[in-house]
Amino acid sequence: MFENLSERLQGIFDNLGRTGKLTEKDVDTAMREVRLALLEADVALPVVKDFIKRVKERAVGAEVAKSLRPAQQVVKIVHEELIDTLGEAGRLNFSGSVKPHVIMLVGLQGSGKTTTAAKLAVHLRKDGRPPFLIAADTYRPAAVDQLVTLAKQISVPYHQEGTTSRPADICVNGLKAAREANAAVAILDTAGRLQIDDQMMAELEEIKRRVNPAEILLVADSMTGQEAVNIAQGFNSRVGITGLILTKVDGDARGGAAISMRAVTSVPIKFLGTGEKIDGFEVFHPDRLASRILGMGDVLSLIEKAEEAFDEREAIKLQKKLMENQFTLQDFLEQLQKIKKMGPLTQILGMIPGMDRMKNQIDQEEAEKRLKKVEAIIYSMTPKERQNPKILNASRRKRIASGSGVEVRDVNEVLKQFRDMQKLMGQIGKGRFPRIPGLPGAMR
Repeated sequence: MFENLSERLQGIFDNLGRTGKLTEKDVDTAMREVRLALLEADVALPVVKDFIKRVKERAVGAEVAKSLRPAQQVVKIVHEELIDTLGEAGRLNFSGSVKPHVIMLVGLQGSGKTTTAAKLAVHLRKDGRPPFLIAADTYRPAAVDQLVTLAKQISVPYHQEGTTSRPADICVNGLKAAREANAAVAILDTAGRLQIDDQMMAELEEIKRRVNPAEILLVADSMTGQEAVNIAQGFNSRVGITGLILTKVDGDARGGAAISMRAVTSVPIKFLGTGEKIDGFEVFHPDRLASRILGMGDVLSLIEKAEEAFDEREAIKLQKKLMENQFTLQDFLEQLQKIKKMGPLTQILGMIPGMDRMKNQIDQEEAEKRLKKVEAIIYSMTPKERQNPKILNASRRKRIASGSGVEVRDVNEVLKQFRDMQKLMGQIGKGRFPRIPGLPGAMR
C-alpha cells in the first residue's frame, strides 16, 4: 500500500529547488503534482483540497532552515500535515466499561473481519488481556466454522451457536460465557453487510444496545478506494464506530482509503492488517505510516519486528560467537529463519531509511525462492558439516546437492557466501570495520 503515492511524492520533491527561499511558483508546481498523486491514490477530493490548502499556507515564503534544502523543507511540512490528517495513534479505549470489555467488529462482507478477530485476539493476549471470541455471523456460509478453526489454532476460548439463533442472542449468551471464562475482552465477529441495508444495520443497532460494546471497530478493505468514505460514513451514522481497522494494506491498495476514512469520519485508525498470517497485524502509528509514505523508512516498527523475532539471550550468545569467530552454518540458518519471521524482504527494506526505492528493484518471489534454496542446502548437511564446513569435500558437496535438489555450483555459492559473511562477522567482532567501496567515510 502507498507504494505508487510514495514514488510520486519522492519524484515531486526531487524536482524542487536546492537553495534559497521557497517561492509561490515552486510551491504551486509541487502542490499541483501532490494533488494529482493523492487523487491517483484514491484519496477523496474534499480531503485532498483541505490537505493541499494547509500545506500551501505553511510552505509559501517559508524560510529554508540552514540544515535543510527547499525540497526537505516541503517534505517536513507535508510529513507533519500527513500525520495530522492520519490522526492519533491507535489505542483501544476500555475506560468506563466493565470486564469483559466488548469489541464489536463490523464491516462489509469480504473485508476480513473473521481473520481480523483472530489477529486482534492474539494481539490482546500479548498485551496481557485474555481474549474470548464470539461467532455472531450467521449469514456467510462457513463463517462460524472459520472462527472456530481460528480460535482452536490460536488456543483462544470461543462461543458459537451455529446459524439458527439470532445474532443479538448469540452475542448476549457469548458475553455470559466470556464472563464465566474470566476473559478480559470479548470480540464479536458480526456478519458483513452493506451500509445501505436498513434491516441488517438495524440488527447491529440491536446488538449494540444489548451488549454495550466499549469499541465498535469498522474493518475495511484498504483496496476499496473512494467508496471507503461512503462505507465509513454509513456505519458511523447508524452504530457510531469508534475506530477503524484497515486490512490488506500489504497488497496493491493505493492507500487513499486510510487517509480519506480517517479525515471524513474523524474516527481513529487503530490497527493495520498486513498479511494473511495471524501475526500480520500492527498497531497504527500515524507518524510511522507518514514516514513510510514519504520514503523516510520506519525504524521503530523495524526494531519492534526484530525484537519479536530475536530472543535477547540468543542475541547475546550469538554476539559471543562472533567475538570468538565461531559463527557456523547452523547459526547462519537460524538467522535466516528469524529474518523470514520479520516479514517480506521488501517490507523490511521499506522500513529502512533510504532503502525504500531499492525495494522496488527486488523480486520478492525470487528472493523467497533463493532463501528456500539456501535452507534446503543447509538442511541436507549433517550437524557435523554445519559446524565445520571445512570438511565438505567434493563427494560431500555432490551428496548435499542431490539431497537438496540443486546443482553442486549452488552448494559452492552458498559456502562462498557463508565464508564471506563469516569473515565479515569476525572483523566486526574484533572491532575492525571493513571499508565498503562507494560508502562515505562515516558509513564504512
